[in-house]
Amino acid sequence: MSDQNVRNAGFTPSGITAGSLASSLMSRESRASGGGVSSGGATSTLQGMGAKGTTHSSGYTSSGISGGSRASDTMSREATAHGGGVPRGGTTSTVQSIAMGGKGGR
Repeated sequence: MSDQNVRNAGFTPSGITAGSLASSLMSRESRASGGGVSSGGATSTLQGMGAKGTTHSSGYTSSGISGGSRASDTMSREATAHGGGVPRGGTTSTVQSIAMGGKGGR
């Protein structure tokens, strides 16, 4: 179900859907960075998974983040960079929320 949730949010094989949660997230991320979306951020991560249908195999599952996965590696790096916790609205929490059908911290 997580791949479908990512697509429902507007991250699709043909790109980001106008007027979707995906376009809102992309706009917010672009404004926060002064223009553009960073590689490895929530928008680029979700778009890559939406285009390929790899949400579950990346480790973002309906049961949480799988140990030893790309998702757990991202979570570990993000927690280290933020003093031990994963911030709300960061890549890990946003991707996991949307993969589970949530709004990504909106």
